[in-house]
Amino acid sequence: MEVEMIETGVLSILPPLVAIILALITKEVYSSLFIGVILGVLIFTFAGGHSLASALTTTFDMISSRISGNAYMIVFLSLLWAVVVLVAKSGGSEAYGRFAGKRLKNKKSALLATSLLGVLIFIDDGFNCLTVGTVMRPITDRLRISREKLAYIIDATAAPVCIIAPVSSWAVAVASEVSEKNGFNTFLSTIPYNFYALLTIAMVIFISVTGCDFGPMKKAEEAADIKGFETEAEKENKTPGGKVIDLVLPIVVLIICAILGMAYVGGFFSGVSFSEAIGYNPTAGLTIGAFAGIITAFLLYIPRKIMKPKDFIKNIVGGISNIVSPMLILVLSWSLSGVCRELIGTGIFISKFVSNSSLPLGFLPFLIFVVAALMSFSMGTSWGTFGILIPIVTMICSADNAGYLLIPALGATLAGSVYGDHCSPISDTTILASTGAECEHIRHVETQLPYSTLVAVICAIGYLIVGFTANPWISLIVCGALLVAAMLVLNKIGLVKAKAK
Repeated sequence: MEVEMIETGVLSILPPLVAIILALITKEVYSSLFIGVILGVLIFTFAGGHSLASALTTTFDMISSRISGNAYMIVFLSLLWAVVVLVAKSGGSEAYGRFAGKRLKNKKSALLATSLLGVLIFIDDGFNCLTVGTVMRPITDRLRISREKLAYIIDATAAPVCIIAPVSSWAVAVASEVSEKNGFNTFLSTIPYNFYALLTIAMVIFISVTGCDFGPMKKAEEAADIKGFETEAEKENKTPGGKVIDLVLPIVVLIICAILGMAYVGGFFSGVSFSEAIGYNPTAGLTIGAFAGIITAFLLYIPRKIMKPKDFIKNIVGGISNIVSPMLILVLSWSLSGVCRELIGTGIFISKFVSNSSLPLGFLPFLIFVVAALMSFSMGTSWGTFGILIPIVTMICSADNAGYLLIPALGATLAGSVYGDHCSPISDTTILASTGAECEHIRHVETQLPYSTLVAVICAIGYLIVGFTANPWISLIVCGALLVAAMLVLNKIGLVKAKAK
């Protein structure tokens, strides 16, 4: 799809805003996203003087280009979800739930185990979401932890972990955007300034240990504690022959082969450095890993007659069909993001707030964080956000004696970018986290948005401090104290309201 982008000014932020507001009000994601896409195309059509008839072809050209451009992602998710269904039908998930249930006997231990697993799978955020959800859902269900809480833990240990992991596809993407020879070292230098990622991980640990909740999440936890999850239909589908290895081995092989696959596709075995190799085409490598997981499941289940070959294929098809609904959301969100970035210039409009600001230099990290957060939330993409902002931030800090703010400003850029990727309703990571936890997508958005926004507000305070001190540790200490205090107060307010009722 080759069209020339048109800068449409303030109109460029309408499509994502309309899509997000409609989704939150109507609780219906598909039509909300599609309306956002149509609105964006109509703005492009009228601003460019094109015929109304061309709007329809432009819309479907955009959707088709997103599907073709993300074909590897679609194949990977289909194969990965096939593995998810296979291990569930083998009884492996249930056996692992019984095994872990004997060791993880309370909510605290289960939530900490989920958080740890999310941190350990740092190579790719989408892979993280589905894998952690598959492994931990049986355990959290058994302990009556809400699907909303599980989805939040998964989401909060996906993008926020990947953005500070030196060995990940994200690290390479960020390093490649920095206009310096040693971009990777620059990326490493931004980690202490990535307040959103660090504080989000700290918040996950705090919530897991203390059980402090507030808002919609607290209500979701109370409902799960009363109702539980297992239905009579699920009891009838139990597979007594399943063993822990039926879940663990396919997942372990998948992870190992995914890492090796990313290294192979990127040319690691031909002399390319590992960090560069895994960032070349990570989805292709992940697809190799998912296929290896299916082969492992076949060799593990068929000889032991856990499944017949016919049932094995049927479960693969069933797994792929299960991903159709979230895949449709992904395609529409990709399309909306494409409209914003490639047709109507949403990113350019918002980024001009940074370059045109006349505030003192000390406010620069704060301003950049706010702009990046707005951009990423509106477009649902962190990579698209920091891809636009990093060159602008680098240019700003190379002039006006602002060089000492380059690393803090880049850290603020990445932090704001991750905020939207973490909690935007149209972010692919948000969609995959709700899919991995088998939580209704809008419920996941509603319950985690107060948590992620609380962290973002506190981070904004941290960037005001760091802009005038250039010391990340002072900001982190202050922000950490504010976060704990806010959580305790909000949790106490929730308890008081509950008692009043």
